[in-house]
Amino acid sequence: MVQLRAKELPGRQLLQIAMELKEAICDEAILVVNERVDVAFVSKADGVQLGEEALPISAARDILPERAIVGRSVHSVAGAEDAQGEGADFLVVGTMFATDSHPGSSPAGPLLMRQMKPKSRIPLIGIGGITQENLPEVVESGGSGVAVIRSILAAPEPKEAAREMKQILLECWQSLQLADQSTTAS
Repeated sequence: MVQLRAKELPGRQLLQIAMELKEAICDEAILVVNERVDVAFVSKADGVQLGEEALPISAARDILPERAIVGRSVHSVAGAEDAQGEGADFLVVGTMFATDSHPGSSPAGPLLMRQMKPKSRIPLIGIGGITQENLPEVVESGGSGVAVIRSILAAPEPKEAAREMKQILLECWQSLQLADQSTTAS
């Protein structure tokens, strides 16, 4: 999944980028637009990622095509339960670890993910300070995946960094699957 997040850009510019990004990724990934339901609709993005205080999920669904996915950022178990009740397709859970994008805030860490997992029927995506080193902890705590910015964009070779993060994620999923199979067989 690729999320277009550029809060500072005016709508026209954001739409242009969304359309170019949609064309560039073709069918290789899902494109979601952060907060801007209008831009997601016009660009034919696959969905939106809404902040915890953004539009209600039902309002986004009224605007978007039926096939569109709608995610919600959450920072508490109560927020996760509310978002699921509203019909979110996935939750972005954070902040996992300290990050420059939320200076001064205390990260909730993987504990929050562990608290949400038993109550969740939808994918949980960890966000905030995710690195190659701590990614496994997020998945082991119940995350279906991770949202990463700095670990890729700040890397000397962003494409290679993304490839490595994906490989670590795949290995984590495989490890969990094997653990589930051995538990089921017992």
